[in-house]
Amino acid sequence: MLPWWKHSKGNGPVLFYIVGVHLLAVMGLILFPLPNWRVLAVALAVTSIGGIGTSVCYHRCLAHRSLRLNRVVENILIFFTIFNASGEPMSWVANHRQHHSKADTAEDVSSPRHGGFWWAHIRWVYQWSGSEVGRWCPDLDKRRYRVWRRVQIPIVALSVCAGFALGWQAFFWIGAIRLVYALHFQMFVNSLLHMTPGLPEGVDSSRNIWWLGPLQLGAWGENWHRNHHSDANAARFGRRWWQIDIGWYVIEVLKMIGLASDVKTTRNKFSADARGARASEVAALSAHMLKDAE
Repeated sequence: MLPWWKHSKGNGPVLFYIVGVHLLAVMGLILFPLPNWRVLAVALAVTSIGGIGTSVCYHRCLAHRSLRLNRVVENILIFFTIFNASGEPMSWVANHRQHHSKADTAEDVSSPRHGGFWWAHIRWVYQWSGSEVGRWCPDLDKRRYRVWRRVQIPIVALSVCAGFALGWQAFFWIGAIRLVYALHFQMFVNSLLHMTPGLPEGVDSSRNIWWLGPLQLGAWGENWHRNHHSDANAARFGRRWWQIDIGWYVIEVLKMIGLASDVKTTRNKFSADARGARASEVAALSAHMLKDAE
């Protein structure tokens, strides 16, 4: 209900960051529209590691407890996730768990059904009051996670400025342009992947979009969002051989070398469950349409 340019209490720095990093990115694209291959390679590599951190560490490990990561690996991935400006783990997990618990209702953190595309895509980040850590993720309310909240701003500041060590071109491409890219292609999970039209209240709107995957780099696999919502506690999001899931491949490698354990696989009858869930949605939609016709 707020105008787009207003932030909720305590979210002023978030709005300042979003506006500032976009202005820097536009400036960088004007001054250096095409980076050299070394700068581009570094930018893509850092974006990919941060994407793996979001997908494997924050999403599958911490939010859904689909696996357990070696402590060193977990901390490395948390650092690069914050370096991608994806937030510190406690707030991220609290928001995500509330999203799943209240999906597609007015209490959903980022529902496009109740707030529209731009709310789901970016506005909720600085206008949502924030999900309560004590309610949604008391298991993460520990010193080893709280410390990341304290160092989040210095890490993001470092992320914006670190490329300057390699020159102005790198300053913009490894900094602001990379951060804007990572922001939007991860936010499409909240917006675009929850915009199945015509569904009545209470019916899950999540969907899979194949072409979004390659653009998410290290977070490739998050685009199989319907699969995830159908079996939220599974560590694997891809269900068919052609559904590429980078996060799952990373988990398999980490498991093989002893750095990941307690990996939860998909339900044995996932295909039948997914078909049944979709059939239920179709039935609910049909009933809704009949009621409107009457």
